[in-house]
Amino acid sequence: MNTDTYLTQQEAAELLRISPRTLERYRVEGSGPRFVKAGRRVLYRRGDLEAWTQANTFASTSEVDRARG
Repeated sequence: MNTDTYLTQQEAAELLRISPRTLERYRVEGSGPRFVKAGRRVLYRRGDLEAWTQANTFASTSEVDRARG
């Protein structure tokens, strides 16, 4: 799988199984995956989505609480 593939917001949301609006909120909050601004378009590199998912992978809910401190 090519990690440099660019996905639209809709495609990224489908991959992550979240709504496009949630991705928008994450961008505003700065809590979501890294993104690329190409003119008016917002694109996501597959590798950045995978890195964000990996960074938000936990074994228990107590790990989540510690990570968000």
